Amino acid sequence: MDEKSPPYAECVLCRKPTEYPESVKGVVYCPVCEWQEAQRMACSG
Repeated sequence: MDEKSPPYAECVLCRKPTEYPESVKGVVYCPVCEWQEAQRMACSG
């Protein structure tokens, strides 16, 4: 882990670190959950 990187926000689904900094407001997902959410939205629409 790079010490210079900012703390990352936790995924709202699995609590893993996301690619977003903690300062991001709202719901954030890790890449895996983000992909799964996108699949779910695509199927439901």
